[in-house]
Amino acid sequence: MKKVAKLISRYFGIIIIVFMILGFLTPGGFKWVTSKVFGQSVINILLGIIMFGMGMTLSLDDFKIVLKRPLDVFKGTAAQFIVMPFLAFILSKIFGLEEALMVGVVLVGTCPGGTASNVISYMAGGDVALSVAMTTVSTLLAPILTPAITYLLIRQTVNFSPVSMFLSIVQVVLLPIALGLIIKALIKEKANIVEDYMPAISAIAIACIVGGVIGANKEKILASFGLIVVVVILHNILGYILGLFIGKLTGMDRNKSITLAIEVGMQNSGLATSLAASQFATMPLAAVPGALFSAWHNISGAIFAWIAKSSESKASQPN
Repeated sequence: MKKVAKLISRYFGIIIIVFMILGFLTPGGFKWVTSKVFGQSVINILLGIIMFGMGMTLSLDDFKIVLKRPLDVFKGTAAQFIVMPFLAFILSKIFGLEEALMVGVVLVGTCPGGTASNVISYMAGGDVALSVAMTTVSTLLAPILTPAITYLLIRQTVNFSPVSMFLSIVQVVLLPIALGLIIKALIKEKANIVEDYMPAISAIAIACIVGGVIGANKEKILASFGLIVVVVILHNILGYILGLFIGKLTGMDRNKSITLAIEVGMQNSGLATSLAASQFATMPLAAVPGALFSAWHNISGAIFAWIAKSSESKASQPN
């Protein structure tokens, strides 16, 4: 079972694509994802599982990094909540996205960094400890910053309650993370066994969210597929480029700059999808950008890591 879990984690990007295709081909098979269980959205439950897994994998050392290297963490967190939200807003305006898609793209931009960024940082030869610290801090700040920045960007277009969004993020992000930390502290050594399987469980949960959202919005996605795919790809790639530029501009070394680029470019698009479904229920298309971003950023992240690793090897070779 442990080998299967490792394979799922390793080929996460491919699994996401497979579920996305399945969502298109057999949308009825994913109806359960967009349903409710005991009054709770299944998407929120799946996201809670993902965040619980994040809590189970955190350690005291991850928080010590924040205290030891506060400036580096601040740079990453500031770039995360400035670059991606405003990129999302600008791209939405440039491409003239309809209201629901604009909301979805902005939500992707205002969400914290994704947990997959830690794996990609490792693959790229980046600073993994810094990556984990940046993801953790941006996630903990999300209940305040995500609703606030989203409100700032779309208040002229769409009415929504920032307070309701704050409570939703606390429910599906902070509480599961806290529960994961508590259980890890209680079971101690046995936590390693759970940690071996949580990345795979999280990967399947994200894949199910993607399949469910794609399946529920199949016709609408096909109607605007080309445009929204272009926006999602540009949003992600420009995030990498600007993150790398900011890292270099602020004096970070190569490894830190690569980590910053990955943290900025890769978003918690599962959270964006969940918030779109819960806070903008009258706009089902708003959940689509998050689902597409989930599939794409894992592909682009692997490519980015390969390019970064290749350039490092060439730089280290003697002339």
